[in-house]
Amino acid sequence: MVNSKPKVTLSAAITLDGKIGQKNKQIVLSSKSDKIRVHKLRSKSDAILVGKNTVQQDDPLLTVRYTKGKNPIRIILDSHGTIKNNSKIIKTCKRVPTMVVVSELVSKSNLNRLQKLPIDVIVCGKTQVNITKLLTILSKKGIKNVLLEGGGTLNRSFLKKNLIDEMVIALTPYVLGSENTVSLFEGISFPSLKMKLPLKLKTVKKSSNEIILNYKI
Repeated sequence: MVNSKPKVTLSAAITLDGKIGQKNKQIVLSSKSDKIRVHKLRSKSDAILVGKNTVQQDDPLLTVRYTKGKNPIRIILDSHGTIKNNSKIIKTCKRVPTMVVVSELVSKSNLNRLQKLPIDVIVCGKTQVNITKLLTILSKKGIKNVLLEGGGTLNRSFLKKNLIDEMVIALTPYVLGSENTVSLFEGISFPSLKMKLPLKLKTVKKSSNEIILNYKI
């Protein structure tokens, strides 16, 4: 029997003050050794999922490069289907399995453009991508585990709906401050220190100058 949803593991590198980046500017927090760890994690995942903002700002490949292993299916959440044809994701979609998930608000021109590409286009959600429904669709496609490498807004969406099963967080030796920065969970706050989700620390590892925290939910 197919599970109702795949396991979702959030993977991120954060600063000492809980930031994952700066707005409208690409920065690299992970060391080379941590990149190897992340790419090993990718190679063990069926799929890797990000939002359109990550694609627009970082133009990532989302492949396995620093270690041996199979590339995960790349899943891009893009409600309006605006991902550009010159992005690295689209340029490499012939050799790396890729899905672009849009909402019903996608224009006909964008939908037609995407459907002509060698990618799997999924329409899921009315005004924005319905991530709960999407996970059910992915499960039916045989995807058992998803690596979430999203930005703060996408991470927040998954957290609010209790869709995260595990977190692997690399704590890096940097401080960015609060101005023009992005938090791990952007725009979300709790009225008290009591979290909605029970976080249980699974492992703590030192890697080079970073600390890897693995929490199960």
